[in-house]
Amino acid sequence: MGEPDLEALLARAREEIAEAETAQALALVRSSLLGRKGSVSMLLRGIGDLDPEARASVGQAANAAKQRIEGWVALRRQQLERSATDRTLAEHRLDVTLPGAAPTAGHLHPITQVTRHMVAFFTSLGFSVEEGPEVETDYHNFEALNIPAHHPARAMHDTFYFDDGRLLRTHTSPVQIRVMENREPPMRVIAPGRVYRCDSDLTHTPMFHQVEGFMVDEEVSFADLKGMLDSFLRTYFERDLAVRFRPSYFPFTEPSAEVDIRGDRGWLEVLGCGMVHPRVLENVGIDSERYTGFAFGMGAERLAMLRYGINDLRMFFDNDLRFLSQFR
Repeated sequence: MGEPDLEALLARAREEIAEAETAQALALVRSSLLGRKGSVSMLLRGIGDLDPEARASVGQAANAAKQRIEGWVALRRQQLERSATDRTLAEHRLDVTLPGAAPTAGHLHPITQVTRHMVAFFTSLGFSVEEGPEVETDYHNFEALNIPAHHPARAMHDTFYFDDGRLLRTHTSPVQIRVMENREPPMRVIAPGRVYRCDSDLTHTPMFHQVEGFMVDEEVSFADLKGMLDSFLRTYFERDLAVRFRPSYFPFTEPSAEVDIRGDRGWLEVLGCGMVHPRVLENVGIDSERYTGFAFGMGAERLAMLRYGINDLRMFFDNDLRFLSQFR
């Protein structure tokens, strides 16, 4: 083995390294030269078979050749990486003359929009907006509203109870009790808020929103209630529509009624209402002989579904931006 063989090896190595067009191809060339069975490695292993006089010079030349090959490989690797970077930059070249993309602006959730729309009507009539705790006592949620422990109406409320006897309110009517406990008539109150029941399907969710309203004063009549709700529904749906009141039953109102509107497929229930039961007034210390009152309650999701033609209540809570963006 002599210098001519080594020089030929270096020439071939430089040519193969220069021809490598990818990092993978370059790795294969390096392995064929410097790997365990590569040309240079085999050369170094054969040094032991040379004459003692030639070992030093051939070994020194072989190590120098190995270093040169490593240098050529490193240089070629840098060239390939630079070329890859240049291609990437060319493919993703930023055109600064293009108009900028405007950020997407947020907007109110449709339930919030509907609730504010409903509340605005009643505040225009002089109603004040009140709120109450979502974790309630049994007294405020049931007892004070003429729903004692043995009352069958409790079966209508699938309630979430806590170990200490408190519960997640099943309606916003407790706000009515809390306000009447601390004020003297006359009073007009609208109370929007979240309520909770153990129920979940196309038309029910464990948490939903109600808007409760009531008025207590001297000589308040069912005619006042009927006229106000009729006007509210026409304003809310922004069209003239047929409204009817059907006799119904609620423990906290007497007489009670459910209110329907006529739709494309017949009559649709939209809310419940009635005159405040005298026992409820007495429970909060209001003279039921002197004062009368009416109350009404409606589900925000229910009215939103009717307003926008939505048939699955759960869509309001899935947070699908494709759905929510329609209410911008």
